[in-house]
Amino acid sequence: MHFLVKIIQYIYSIYAFTVFLILMLVLFPLVLVAIPFGKLRGGNMVYVICRFWADAALFLWGIRPSIIYEEQPNPGYPVIFVFNHISYMDIPAILVSLRNRHYRVLAKAEMAKIPIFGTFYRAATVMVDRSNPEKRAESIKILLSVIRKNISVVIAPEGTFNTSRQPLKEFYNGAFKIAIETNTPIIPMLFLDTYSRLNYHSVFSLTPGKCRTVFLPEIQVHNYQPGDEEQLKNRVYETMKAALIRYEVNWIINND
Repeated sequence: MHFLVKIIQYIYSIYAFTVFLILMLVLFPLVLVAIPFGKLRGGNMVYVICRFWADAALFLWGIRPSIIYEEQPNPGYPVIFVFNHISYMDIPAILVSLRNRHYRVLAKAEMAKIPIFGTFYRAATVMVDRSNPEKRAESIKILLSVIRKNISVVIAPEGTFNTSRQPLKEFYNGAFKIAIETNTPIIPMLFLDTYSRLNYHSVFSLTPGKCRTVFLPEIQVHNYQPGDEEQLKNRVYETMKAALIRYEVNWIINND
């Protein structure tokens, strides 16, 4: 029986990957049209295109997104969304969860090397090479300019996949440094099911089912000064950790 389930999952994963490729190829010309409009207007257009891709892909994959608001985000000003990074499925989860504002995602530079997909990626994200301190600092400068243009940013403070089997792995300081410097509030965003839908170990682990996003209450930063990044980081970390434990996410094996 286990062998049969595995075969079905492989077939389903191949189907899903085919859907992904077809949608990407169909939408690719629209991205090429949007790019000449520039980083601001063109970038906003690319996100609309990518959101359509995510909606269509999740529907055809049988993945049902839903959103839980512990506090409804205010779309009237830019914020820094921070999320737990546990799966490649986090990408479409971001796209379907953030609809009523313009934003840019801080993303790993190496993903831009993928043919065709890399064009979407470069047009829609602020890329960071975390192995290079100078390039990492340059990415921070770009994010600062993005916020000053009244555009929100989306950052995974863990930097890469959490493979620790703990609620979260250690955070980088960048998101919290930006928040304090620009006096921009932080909204934690939790992905509860992306690990179950697509495990980081294998592209053949894809499964249909629910895909919940939780928006936690906004965290104000006006009481923090430059140099307080560690305090703010710890506060956000503990807030997100407690919520992930409360929602009983299934990758945690030890809460001590």
